[in-house]
Amino acid sequence: MTSLLGERDAYLRVVEDRFPNTALHVRGNQVSITGENAEKAGKVVEELVLMLESGQPLDARIVTRTVDLVEEDERPSEVFNSNVFRTASGRTIRPKSAGQQRYLEAIANNVITFGIGPAGTGKSWLAVAMALQALQADRVERIILTRPAVEAGERLGFLPGDLMQKVDPYLRPLYDALYDMTDSEGVTRLMEKGTVEVAPLAFMRGRTLNNAFIILDEAQNTTPEQMKMFLTRIGFGSRAVVTGDISQVDVQGGRSGLAHLERILGDIDGLSFVRLGSKDVVRHSIVQAIVDAYETDDSRNNRSNRNES
Repeated sequence: MTSLLGERDAYLRVVEDRFPNTALHVRGNQVSITGENAEKAGKVVEELVLMLESGQPLDARIVTRTVDLVEEDERPSEVFNSNVFRTASGRTIRPKSAGQQRYLEAIANNVITFGIGPAGTGKSWLAVAMALQALQADRVERIILTRPAVEAGERLGFLPGDLMQKVDPYLRPLYDALYDMTDSEGVTRLMEKGTVEVAPLAFMRGRTLNNAFIILDEAQNTTPEQMKMFLTRIGFGSRAVVTGDISQVDVQGGRSGLAHLERILGDIDGLSFVRLGSKDVVRHSIVQAIVDAYETDDSRNNRSNRNES
């Protein structure tokens, strides 16, 4: 009961705050619920109990996300208990939203998966976790991580070093995900053996990538020509994940290879598009608020432009 209620019943207060005119009362090892939203609040408590019984620890963020999922008629106990990968430190990586769960299922069931959504939705993080899981299970022989080296306020020519040193800052987020999931010695060993390769997108031209798990990150900054080049590199026994946020296009001229791609490729079997939104943001809650604010402003501007035309 202590794990379920939280310190000083803090988790119960989270549930009550989300369901107005609903009260939760605790007596011994029983929770009674009264009020307008008693049924939904009860379902939240049931889901929290199921998670605790399966060994999933609770915190305020998990409780909040449980309420979100119940309001969307999802089963939080099924979402949060889907283990993807166990890191070198023993931490288990799991989806934290229904959208992330759909994303993981799409990656598992398709040759190419496009994960499209705003910052903080776990697109790259979960893709790297799935790549490491596939490598660990011997479903692929290597992992290839790539990004377009697109300038956003700085010019590559002004950065010090040779070409690889110049593009290294663009690839750093992919390195960070690897190091978060695998100890530094393990990453170094994998890269020295060529089992893990991190390279700019330009290095993919002319290659055929067999038996590999390939992740193209920040794909909104590819040109249509680069996107076509990348997608036609995929060989036998390979799986690819393409991630991007079409609201953050930095490619020159604004011709993004990710925008409108679903219209072109949407009918192809073995290919899936998964769209993540603000409810899938797993960073600080202020990030979700920022994403919502930008989406609201974009919708307002689109309506204004239609009215003017």
